[in-house]
Amino acid sequence: MTVGKVYLVGAGPGDEKLITVYGRECLERADVIIYDRLVNRKLLRYAKSGAELLYCGKEPGKHDAVQEQIHELLIQHAQEGKTVVRLKGGDPCVFGRVGEEAEALAKAGIPFEIVPGVTSGIAAPAYAGIPVTHRDYAASVVMVSGHRSERIDWEALTRGCDTIIVYMGAANLPDICGRLISAGKPSDTPAAIIEWGTTERQRTVAATLAALPAEAEQAGISHPAIIIIGTVVRLREALQWFPEQQGGVADVGAPS
Repeated sequence: MTVGKVYLVGAGPGDEKLITVYGRECLERADVIIYDRLVNRKLLRYAKSGAELLYCGKEPGKHDAVQEQIHELLIQHAQEGKTVVRLKGGDPCVFGRVGEEAEALAKAGIPFEIVPGVTSGIAAPAYAGIPVTHRDYAASVVMVSGHRSERIDWEALTRGCDTIIVYMGAANLPDICGRLISAGKPSDTPAAIIEWGTTERQRTVAATLAALPAEAEQAGISHPAIIIIGTVVRLREALQWFPEQQGGVADVGAPS
């Protein structure tokens, strides 16, 4: 029996044009595409005629159960000799659980490749006019998960990093900002939250670290969203280039 191959592909952060050339090539030759909740559905038009499209989005509180099912699907279809694409939002190696999927495939003896993608923690700030590094303001960047903020060493982040990027933190924004301030981050540190980054639905709220939770709540900001904290947020005023959703609230209380 001929075993197929699995491509673990990063779809990029939302804008369909941000997928890599190799990622698109994988989609074009796949027999099966297993895609996530935040993947731009327009990318599925690159699938060849007859390809099987399987939605495997994870809803809050059901991640572990769905993840096990995804492992089984990847292995099953590959064992049938098919070319499989596991299409994941952003970059699969940045909070995308690609390591778990690759481990499951390796254990089952299934060939695979990891195809990097553009991660939302870099792309969303860029579309909001915020470079995550700058020679004058930020020589270091850290990416953290806001899903379980109690597991993060906030004091270490406060002492040792110029720009902090938080994924999956919209629901915990007050706790995240509070923990950083308690750990010694000045309350007037520039900060921003970017909703639906790189898409036509993008909205950004920029404020001080202390004010951001209230301003984001007033604007109705929800997930998916990226939080960015650091002096580089001030550059948004001069560098904002991407037209954001009309009618949204942007830059409420933005720091000068």
